[in-house]
Amino acid sequence: MKRRITGVAAIAAASALALSGCAGGGGDGGEGAPIRLGSVNTLSGAATFPEASAAAQAVFDRVNADGGIDGRMIEYNTVDDKGDPASATAAARELVGSDEVVALVGGASLIECEVNQDYYAQESVLSMPGIGVDTGCFNSPNIAPANLGPFNDMTLTLLNGSENLGLDDICVLLEIAGSTKPSYLAGVEKWTEITGKEPLLVDDSLPYGGSDYTPYIVKAKNAGCSAIAVNGIEPDAIGQVKAAQAQGWDDVTFLFLTSVYSENFASALDWTGKGVHVPAEFYPFTEDSEINADWKSLMEENDIALTSFSQGGYLAAMNFVEVLSNMDGEFTRESVSAALHDMEPIENPMVAFPYQFDQIAEQEYTPGGWPVVLESGTRAWEKSADDWLLPAN
Repeated sequence: MKRRITGVAAIAAASALALSGCAGGGGDGGEGAPIRLGSVNTLSGAATFPEASAAAQAVFDRVNADGGIDGRMIEYNTVDDKGDPASATAAARELVGSDEVVALVGGASLIECEVNQDYYAQESVLSMPGIGVDTGCFNSPNIAPANLGPFNDMTLTLLNGSENLGLDDICVLLEIAGSTKPSYLAGVEKWTEITGKEPLLVDDSLPYGGSDYTPYIVKAKNAGCSAIAVNGIEPDAIGQVKAAQAQGWDDVTFLFLTSVYSENFASALDWTGKGVHVPAEFYPFTEDSEINADWKSLMEENDIALTSFSQGGYLAAMNFVEVLSNMDGEFTRESVSAALHDMEPIENPMVAFPYQFDQIAEQEYTPGGWPVVLESGTRAWEKSADDWLLPAN
């Protein structure tokens, strides 16, 4: 039977289960020992993702305040990989080897899944990132993020542009980190497969943290693009919009990924051409809704930014607590991994698809995003559709 955990009811259900009598030990299996968890995160460098692990920490702190899991406290350690492969390698070995965590939960890193996926398989440890970013997060049986990921997101943002908005002459501009280029291009190719349409231009030379995106914007404008689909993170996307404004490109539509869907992004831009359109990976948090009420309340209590990244960290932690709370026996790496593999799908209206570890790890699900738009002069996101946008099968 599927469990449906929603809104304010979510933490009440999870906490009730947490206190209902799971037996077992902590990371070392000993009675009364803490349940050791961790996450590898990019917290410094050109692209940072601090909200996901902060949101997971807030969930675990609340569970601990309510008595923990059968009286056992969750001990959560977040480590910064600085967006550097050597640091990501060291961070995983600190958590898995030295701390002996039973699982990794709620993190978000620019590169760590790809760097560490073989190590996680070797050590038989499972990872539930709050936000999966790099290619390795979506092709390993040991890793199952809470989000659908930037490559699926690329397909959805193109579908939103061509099918919902009726746009032609869409150009794709990509910022490539590590070996992500084939996956982003596969996302574009999936859109072509679904619609029979192709991008007018593909430029994969945009830099992360670029100081001036004018040359790339000018190239797209001169190519005759009516819209640009870009995978930039928030600061870069702001720079790209402002570069288009400086060029007087008033009739361009921006098709961005969920990474720009934040209140900070909206407040930074008064001009957005013909609009910034995003297929939000989670239920739009800028809407007043019971669906996001518990997440929003918890984030505000802990001074955590309201973003899709904090939604992902929250969901990963909530799902993990749900799995722990239904376990019998000791909390060891082996038993926790078995519970994750055997878990029933958890449905939550904050996301378009149910979470079941193995199905997500194998990419055997239908991703979906909720279209939102930031119009010029509004400084506020609004829904631009009444339901999830799902790719055709």
